[in-house]
Order: sequence, then C-alpha cells, then structure tokens
Amino acid sequence: MRLPRFYRGYVVALLSFLSTGLAIGMTQYSFGEFAAPLQSQFGWNQTQLNLSLSFGFISGLVAPLAGKWTDQFGVRPVMFVSLLLIAIGFALRPLMSELWHWYALSSLVYAGFPGATVLPAGKLVAAWFPDTVGRMTGLVVAGNNFGGMTMPPVAAAVIGLVSWHWAYIAFGATIALLALAVVAFITEDPNRISEEMRRTGRAARDAAGRVGQAAGLTVGQALRSASFWLTIIGITAATFTYQGVLTQLRQHFGEVGFAPAAATLAVTVIATMGIGSKLAFGRASERWSARRMTVLSLVFQAVGVALMILPNGGIVSVWAGVLVFALGFGGLGALIVLVVRQTFGMRSFGALMGLFTLAQIISSSGGPLLAGMVHDRTGSFDLAFVIIIGIFVLGMVTLWIAPQPKLEERDG
Repeated sequence: MRLPRFYRGYVVALLSFLSTGLAIGMTQYSFGEFAAPLQSQFGWNQTQLNLSLSFGFISGLVAPLAGKWTDQFGVRPVMFVSLLLIAIGFALRPLMSELWHWYALSSLVYAGFPGATVLPAGKLVAAWFPDTVGRMTGLVVAGNNFGGMTMPPVAAAVIGLVSWHWAYIAFGATIALLALAVVAFITEDPNRISEEMRRTGRAARDAAGRVGQAAGLTVGQALRSASFWLTIIGITAATFTYQGVLTQLRQHFGEVGFAPAAATLAVTVIATMGIGSKLAFGRASERWSARRMTVLSLVFQAVGVALMILPNGGIVSVWAGVLVFALGFGGLGALIVLVVRQTFGMRSFGALMGLFTLAQIISSSGGPLLAGMVHDRTGSFDLAFVIIIGIFVLGMVTLWIAPQPKLEERDG
C-alpha cells in the first residue's frame, strides 16, 4: 500500500499557529507573571506598567501598511520582519534601567504583531485550505491558546528558578528561531500551492473552495458600505477583552483570594478551553454567519466577566465565570479574521484587515488605561469590567444589524 503524501500546507499552518500563539502568549497571557518582579525591581505602579499595553496602538498604526505590503509582496517577508521585531523587543528587556526603555521595547513588540498574527492566519489558511477555511482558521488561531497554556507556566518557572531577565531572553531566542523557519518553509505562490494540491491528491477536493478566492470588495467599496462601519465598531468593541480583561485577570484572581498557583491555573484554563472554542466557532462559521457567531462569543464573555465580579459570589462564582468566559473568549480570535473574510472577501483582505486592526487602537490603548486607572483609584478591576461589559453589548448590537454586502456584484 502507498502511504498518503504529506501536504506542505500543514507545515505552513503549524508555523502560522506558532507565530500567532507564541507572540500573543508571551505578550498578553504572560504579562501578569512579569508584573510583580518588574514592580519590585523598578518601583513602577500598575498604571505605569499597564501603559505599555496601551502601546498596542502601534499595532494599529502599522497594520494598514503591513496589510498593504502583504497583499503586494506576500506573507513571508512581512512575517519574517515582524517576528524579528518581536524577538528584539523581548531579548533586550534585561538591559532596561528606565521606564521609557520598557515602553520603547514594548513598542517594537507591538509593531511586529500585525504581520505575525492576524495577517498570516487570514492569508495563508485561505490559500492552502480553501474548502475548510473556517475550521482551519480556528485551528491555526488556536495557537493563541497554546501560547496561553504554555507561556505563563514557562515564564513563572524561569522567573522562579532564575530571573525575569532570563525569561525574556528565552522568549526572544524562541521567536528569532521561528522567524528563520518562516523563511525556510512558508510560501503562498499559487503555482506552488496548486502543484502541491495535485501532488497530494487534494486538487479535486479543494477546487470548489478555490472558486472566488480573488472575489470581494475593494477598500473603497468597503468604506462606502454601512456594513464596514457597523462591523468595525462591533469588532473593536469585542477586542476590549484582550487588553482590558485578559491581561488583568491574573492579578484580579489574586485579589479575590486565589493563591498564586490557582491564579495562574485559572488563566491557563481559559487558554486551554479556547482551543475547543476556536475549533467549534470556526466550524460553525462555515455553516452560519461569522458575525452571528461573534455575537454569541460576546454573550459568553459578558456573562463570564459578570460572574467573576459578582458581589458576594465567592470563589465558586469566579470559577464559573472563568469557564463561561473561556467558551466565548477562545473563539473570538478566529472569528475576527473570518468576519472580515466572509463580509468583504479576499480581494483586499490584507488592507482591510489592517484597517480593522488600526481601529483597535481604541481598545488596545483604552482597555489597559481604563483598567489601570480604575484599579489605582478603587483598589479593584470591578468597575472597569462593568464598563467593558457595556462595551460588549454595543458590539453585539452593531454586529447583529450589520448587512452582508453582495460580493459577487462587486467582484471584477
């Protein structure tokens, strides 16, 4: 019997999985592990530390350019440079001595985010897996959760055994090696992909999925549609969960009575459950609208956050909130990419995804500032989380009423 030939697309998907997951796992999920050591050594308060998260606005500024360059030159060069920026931003942190050093290096990391996360996931999966793009996008973006499962315990272990300095050096070295692997293995050349599909017997199976890969709205057509503005409001509201909720949860759990190990475990549970959530929401998006699935994701997150701050709810309520929040939070990373792809097509995906990331300056900057300022004034994150629940509701409404443009009438 002849063994089935290995499909190169799986290597491409693995590298996209790692690029997305390690970048986010090291930056967002692990943020709380470094908070105490940095505050202890440098004397920075929570607002000063959280201000670095607000430098996520740099991702928004870079994203339109990264998206345009991805459409013009391909994923590989943009992805390589982006990963290199992230690696430098981590590796040089042990040399910090002033607060502005922390901000400057955080800026490098965030400058690399668009080209290392959402753009590769959107472009590469659509090219290599056109007939199963929903579930494969869910699988690739589940790298976020892999990073969330593995990076906080790794960071905590290295910090405990050696120091926070060596933890950041290890993060930088890992990302640098990944950048080299991207150069060696990733391609999105249509001829190479078609040949690979023929070689492995996938051509007939993927033929239907490849129809309309170039279809979609131009940037100008999208900007003139009501759907664009309603969808961008909804997605921006949804992304308050990343810098406004996720990065604060490790500390929140400690403040409501969790032991350090239990607080880290709770964040790891959110990351672990997110894998199944991404796969489920990704698969569901192939049958139902990705926008509708994003609304459902926000419902779970809003209820989960509410349970985490329920007055007199106790540890049981917090753990229930963790489980409910994780059901929705995990799927969001895949759904954002799928919403843009389904609503506006692949014709200008990179540029449009860049505009959506640009709009997220509001959430990436406003979320951590809101959380930090509320915490410094009240001693907890509860009020900030209540405000963010209201923002989630706004996102649910705008995504629900956003119409679907008729892509076939604008393709050409």
